[in-house]
Amino acid sequence: MRYNNSRYLILLLCLPLLCLPLLMGCGGKSQEEPAPTQTESLGENLLPSTGNQSTSNVQVVVEDDTQPPQEGMVRSRLTNEWVSADVANTRPIAVMIPNESAAVPHYNLSEASIIYEANVEARITRLMAIYEDWENLKRIGNIRSARTYYAYWAFEWDAFFVHFGGPYYINDLMAEKNTEHIDGITARDGRAFYRSKDRPDPHNVYTDGEKLLERIENKDYDLSYRGLTEDSHFTFATKAEPNTLAQYGGDASNATYIDMSGSYPLTRCYFEFNEEDGLYYRSQHLSGGSDEPHVDAVTGEQLAFKNVIVQYVKQEVLDAKGYLVLQCHDNTRDGWFFTNGKGIHVNWKKDSDYGATKYYDDAGNEILLNTGKTMICIVNENDSFTFR
Repeated sequence: MRYNNSRYLILLLCLPLLCLPLLMGCGGKSQEEPAPTQTESLGENLLPSTGNQSTSNVQVVVEDDTQPPQEGMVRSRLTNEWVSADVANTRPIAVMIPNESAAVPHYNLSEASIIYEANVEARITRLMAIYEDWENLKRIGNIRSARTYYAYWAFEWDAFFVHFGGPYYINDLMAEKNTEHIDGITARDGRAFYRSKDRPDPHNVYTDGEKLLERIENKDYDLSYRGLTEDSHFTFATKAEPNTLAQYGGDASNATYIDMSGSYPLTRCYFEFNEEDGLYYRSQHLSGGSDEPHVDAVTGEQLAFKNVIVQYVKQEVLDAKGYLVLQCHDNTRDGWFFTNGKGIHVNWKKDSDYGATKYYDDAGNEILLNTGKTMICIVNENDSFTFR
């Protein structure tokens, strides 16, 4: 079934859009590497319409996670998994990662707790990976430039924003007092990055946890949460009592296959639900290639998520290069939430820069995510996706 959310949307401008005159007025030469070009057709490759009513009986994986594996462990605010207190009390990193044919494979992407995906210019998508336990990771990336809208999502987690330059539109936001970022295009921050010899520029920039930690300490950034964000971002169900979406009855649709090609026509990524472990496994079809599992070059693992969120936003083009502004602040817009082989329509809101994006069912109740990793697909309100 094809879904287009235009009938739900309230056309309000987000804070980044309201601040556009300020951003465009900062002037100066762009710090962004030349905008990539693509010749791939932008035509949609959508699945045929299918019935989605809740008729199948998906077996839900249940696990007793009521007690921590080791004494002193606490719940992660990102995944609700048990983690050490040191990990839980250390701010995460948010890393900008390209997602095009020349940029894969990615390194240590499967270690991220949350991944955002959104369009940038030329209908390419870029990922932002939120890492919780990052200090011992080796070869993270590769890494590319930032866009303002990713920064606003990174702020929700009080994350150190890791990127390699960006267009001049980001300058004012990066210069704000509370923005703590590591920018590889600058001389001092560049010490935390390196280029590999196994692929050409600009797809060969990496970092690691040790280098980032050294730079964070040199910049006198606080590793502990600063009190700018909410202690509880998502609301979680435990593995012992998972959210099956059964409480929504016929409003919960079957969703064992989620196809994002209508929104991401170049990567054409999709998610397949595995009933054995209750996870959605990600694959994609990059330009000039074939459908392949999205596999981490370090771990050999295919990216997999317990929760998949599709979030509609208003999107506008800024200039002739195709740079975009996306609406990441609003008091109500809509999307979809998928878990355990089912999906429901949701509404979302974000009311401040460091405030969490909250997701609600149609009755106004905050949704209950399941313990585990989450994929958030940010899509243009005029685009569509399919599931069955």
